[in-house]
Amino acid sequence: MSASLTGTGLHLTLGRNHILRGVDLHVDAGRTVTVIGPSGSGKSTLLRVLNRLHEPDSGDLLLDGKSVLAEDPDRLRRRIGMVFQQFNLFPHKSVVDNVALGPRKLGGLSAERARAVAVEQLERVGLADKVDSRPGNLSGGQQQRVAIARALAMEPELMLFDEATSALDPELVKGVLALIAELASGGMTMVVVTHEMGFARSVSDTVVFMDRGVVVEHGAPDAVFDNAETPRLRTFLDQVL
Repeated sequence: MSASLTGTGLHLTLGRNHILRGVDLHVDAGRTVTVIGPSGSGKSTLLRVLNRLHEPDSGDLLLDGKSVLAEDPDRLRRRIGMVFQQFNLFPHKSVVDNVALGPRKLGGLSAERARAVAVEQLERVGLADKVDSRPGNLSGGQQQRVAIARALAMEPELMLFDEATSALDPELVKGVLALIAELASGGMTMVVVTHEMGFARSVSDTVVFMDRGVVVEHGAPDAVFDNAETPRLRTFLDQVL
């Protein structure tokens, strides 16, 4: 089951830095929004606010139209899967144990059932033959797919991806992007922060351009990439395309 996600008027200050300055973002259930923009524009921080790893100073966060800011953050994070730049896998545990940990500890499944769920998700991401391997014996791309399987094992209603390919060698990027695209075509609600412009154009339903803590432009991919309305977006695209 997929859920819609809405952030309205999100502000966040960390230290002396006013990082988010009234961000509005909406993604319909089953749709994919990609967030692009220069380094330091607030993209990754926005994802952390959407998952309540940072609590916003003001604004609201709604899942399927209901505010979740008063909800237990851990309960919310069971509904929202997140994949980071770094894989954050436990090196001393096998791949299947890494994936089974969430369903067992947070989902309350038996060890046997949690392992079955983990194996199913590892098959889904193309790693059925790596269930008993240790993360250190996998490539970066394979480790990132384990991280995606770990998030999917919690049966999230939506997924957040924070530059999921930026720590990977170039030849490993394609496989992870293909997996994310497959999730999109399968109807998973997703917000994807990425610097891969080809992916943003081909997979997104909506592209959001952020700069200096605000949403400068958003729209359908062709509109954003081919008919940029603001000098800030045109300058950014000139640098990255």
